[in-house]
Amino acid sequence: MSIIKAEGIFKTYNETSVPVHALNGVDLEINNGEFMAIVGPSGCGKTTLLNITGGLDLPDKGKIFIDGTNLGGLSSKELIDFRLHNIGFVFQASNLIPVLTVKENIEFIMMLQNRPKAERDGKVEELLNAVGIIGKADYKPGQLSGGQQQRVAVARALATNPRYIIADEPTANLDSASTRELLDLMAEMNEKYGTTFVFATHDQRVMDRAKRIVTLEDGKITGDKTISK
Repeated sequence: MSIIKAEGIFKTYNETSVPVHALNGVDLEINNGEFMAIVGPSGCGKTTLLNITGGLDLPDKGKIFIDGTNLGGLSSKELIDFRLHNIGFVFQASNLIPVLTVKENIEFIMMLQNRPKAERDGKVEELLNAVGIIGKADYKPGQLSGGQQQRVAVARALATNPRYIIADEPTANLDSASTRELLDLMAEMNEKYGTTFVFATHDQRVMDRAKRIVTLEDGKITGDKTISK
């Protein structure tokens, strides 16, 4: 069953004198529980497609549905609320709030949802255990390694029990050991919670772990391969 459906997606950026046609008629379905990567050369439209499927941007033409909801039909406030309750985000830079502790970073998004303190505390403890940093709850992000910061970012993304997590080059700043640990963690979360993970990546190490690889070139899908693992 598809969780994400993109129909005829076009996106052009006019920030320079020469328009950039980032996406040119993309059709894509992503099934619930997938662990997949969107790949291709720089400038092919990977991040644009990822951002549109995550509701961070909207297409100029075409429709994007998540769980049957047409994101283009939502107001700005409704879209923010939809992202808050349905989608998790992990980026190349962990984007943790530096003045907050690990616990507070994970808890923050649940506070935005107005979830009660007892529920937040229980979820934070569960996630700290799940990502293997239970002893770092009171550390600030600056006291953690890059790999540990990305583990916190994954925990924060999972805090809302999202159906879908987008990950934009999450391993770009990590060494081989940290990358392997992070991918092991994400694969475990995918299996344990059934959370859909979609990566935009250049990293062969991510591609090697993906169960489906969608290739973009010049804003168009040129390949879509499911891999038996």
